[in-house]
Amino acid sequence: AQIRELLESFGPLRGFDLVKDRETGNSKGYAFCVYQDLSVTDIACAALNGIKMGDKTLTVRRANQGATQPKPEQESILQHAQQQIALQRLILQPQGVPTKVVCLTQALNVDDLMDDEEYEDIVEDMRQEGGKYGELVNVVIPRPNPNGEPSPGVGKVFLEYSDVEGSKKAQVAMNGRKFGGNQVIAVYYPESKFAERDYDG
Repeated sequence: AQIRELLESFGPLRGFDLVKDRETGNSKGYAFCVYQDLSVTDIACAALNGIKMGDKTLTVRRANQGATQPKPEQESILQHAQQQIALQRLILQPQGVPTKVVCLTQALNVDDLMDDEEYEDIVEDMRQEGGKYGELVNVVIPRPNPNGEPSPGVGKVFLEYSDVEGSKKAQVAMNGRKFGGNQVIAVYYPESKFAERDYDG
């Protein structure tokens, strides 16, 4: 609880997991967390790394696949953390070679995709918003599987334009914008993958 309070002093957490021994239930001495505002991650690392807690010295850094491999139950948390870090970097980095397809992440609430009426409203909203920047050919918003199995691309919005000029305008205008309190990341998506309905890239 004390560790979580320390971490939350820099901003609200999206996820926190204190790793415990399955047999004893005791803490193994490390934890993973993901901030809602990814920009505070480095600030928290810099501020907390090396501070004393009782007779212990904290080591706080970004999660990575270093020499110490995570336990199987931690891999999904670590992958999520790495994905969030990678997405944050995308906001600041050049977006690569423009294509006719723009992929938006963090633009919607996945829970809203379960309801048919909500889903139709979201598609229409995205069609209207995306249509401001050029001629839209297609809007694809993958939905979660009702049976709970993983579904590629859930949480993303794909906007396909008739030409690169439209996609360029959309990428510039929508990258970094706030939708429902989330900072949207807009990147170009490979047209070949989109044509094959490969939404997991």
